[in-house]
Amino acid sequence: MKEAIKSTQENPLNSLDQWEDDLLARYPDPKAISQEKDTAAFRNYETPEKASVKEFYRLQHLNQTYDFVQQKRAEYLKFDKMEMSVWEAFDFLNQLVDDSDPDTDLDQLQHLLQTSEAIRSEGHPDWMVLTGLFHDMGKVLCLFGEPQWAVVGDSYPVGCAYADKIVFSEFFAENPDFKNPLYNTKYGIYEPGCGLDNVTMTWGHDEYVYHLLKDYLPEQALYMLRYHSFYPQHRENAYAHLMTSHDKEMFKWVDLFNPFDLYSKSAVPPDWKALKPYYEDLVAKYLPAKLRF
Repeated sequence: MKEAIKSTQENPLNSLDQWEDDLLARYPDPKAISQEKDTAAFRNYETPEKASVKEFYRLQHLNQTYDFVQQKRAEYLKFDKMEMSVWEAFDFLNQLVDDSDPDTDLDQLQHLLQTSEAIRSEGHPDWMVLTGLFHDMGKVLCLFGEPQWAVVGDSYPVGCAYADKIVFSEFFAENPDFKNPLYNTKYGIYEPGCGLDNVTMTWGHDEYVYHLLKDYLPEQALYMLRYHSFYPQHRENAYAHLMTSHDKEMFKWVDLFNPFDLYSKSAVPPDWKALKPYYEDLVAKYLPAKLRF
């Protein structure tokens, strides 16, 4: 089963991964993990794809209001949609494979294995390897019927002014919160240095997977999960005024994780048969037999 596309009005991207094309163009990394090709060569859709990326961000910036996020948190953080083992969950996630991705026809598990294996190859802790394996699990939201703009895209706080360093920030002018005096000041409903745990982020796969796994992994891993798409901060430093010193220290882990997230994709499939025993033991070490989604 391929990725369900309701309409281009809701889902303008050819695939969820097309969002990453834009990230690779905006944030090329000379120290990229991938050794197979230059990062500039990733996700070559030619120029027509730029219009779909722009439309994706227009929809995200229009619709990600404070009230929308609260509605989605209430809907999904009950985790009452289904219960699955970890491996059943990966089978479910694999339904998001899309033929339009020009870089790979690997399923989602294989792509995530490439991320986790790149982390493992550099000797990082096993909980970070597991974080790499699970960081995109929140994309199951698409399989629950959510539009692309409520699943992927750069994340950022709602409930305060939108930073001008957010990509395509001009589209926020149409967001109802943009003119709401409760939300449109620098701090909005927050206090200086209040801490990110007290800040409401846009709704998407990061926030969902953080809540899915928050009872099982170390704090460093939870920062990686929750903020790996928070490019306005970990690449642009646009929201430091809301962060505590502890947040800033923990963001060193987010920065460490980011290159593995962006640059580990390869056309060579991982040898799942050889890797399976290691990952079965790793999952059993940290996670319960079943997870509620």
